[in-house]
Amino acid sequence: MRLGLALGYWGRGPSADHVPLAQEAERLGYDSVWTAESWGSDAFTPLTWIAARTSRIKLGTAVAQMAARSPTTTAMHALTLDHLSGGRMMLGLGLSGPQVVEGWYGRPFPKSPLTATREYVDVVRQVLRREAPVELDGRFHSHPYRGPDASGIGKALKPITHPLRPDLPVLLGAEGPKNVAQTTRIADGWLPLYWSPSRPEVYGAAVRELPQDFLVAPMARVRVCDDVSEGLLPVKAMLGFYIGGMGHAARNFHADLMARMGYEEDARRIQELFLSGRRQEAVLAVPDAFADEISLVGPRERIAERLESWRKGPVTDLLALAPDPHTLRVLAELNS
Repeated sequence: MRLGLALGYWGRGPSADHVPLAQEAERLGYDSVWTAESWGSDAFTPLTWIAARTSRIKLGTAVAQMAARSPTTTAMHALTLDHLSGGRMMLGLGLSGPQVVEGWYGRPFPKSPLTATREYVDVVRQVLRREAPVELDGRFHSHPYRGPDASGIGKALKPITHPLRPDLPVLLGAEGPKNVAQTTRIADGWLPLYWSPSRPEVYGAAVRELPQDFLVAPMARVRVCDDVSEGLLPVKAMLGFYIGGMGHAARNFHADLMARMGYEEDARRIQELFLSGRRQEAVLAVPDAFADEISLVGPRERIAERLESWRKGPVTDLLALAPDPHTLRVLAELNS
């Protein structure tokens, strides 16, 4: 099992720790470093900054949101950064949810998310292969554009720049069983959310029959500390926000996943508290047991013991949301 460093997205502003952490991860032998985006900082610019200050470590987006860019634009970002980094780019994509897609990006959330995702990846692949001009008679992503307001003179094009790697890895963030199953067919890897080594069945039967060399790269908060309860607080804060606020009360994919993992009553309670403005109570309502099973938190010996269960399953890359260099070093030692 390889190790990656997950830096996420910025809060109020950029973190001065991200580049030093990425450099330390590279020195320790970590395989990859990952950035993200929500409705603030973008995923590609910080990754480019890190690429300029490292030399070996792979560079991934976990995730770049599909609604933020047309698929050709995303492919342009990926092929550009792949050239500048000497072939280190890994493109992780996610569809997000209706609240963010419509509220932030000002676009309609697709009525058929599976079709929209499949078409998006198809276009990205066509750009990266550069075998012919990009053409797709798609429901959501037609190339050339064929909508009712089209000029009728759009021309199919292929990229001027020759991609460095036609097989640049494409990974997808997927939660529902149908989405996970499609991911195994159209992508090179999967970025699971809330991975629990003891509950792979919640993602569906596809997890039992993964393609050869398929990447399974979940993120997990990792922290070496004496007090497990205290160490879980950042995990609970994240879960309170995602379960409670990252989606509508009637349509929240994160809450649905938590419910499928056996915490349905807790998920609905977290939503109720968060959406009524009682955010701190929502965080405290996250069960320690749930936060713990999707994390690696506690003394070194405890993390070492729990790490074994992550190695035994289908996980190929553990993307560590690690807050400090000491934790990075301990995890590298335990995984060696």
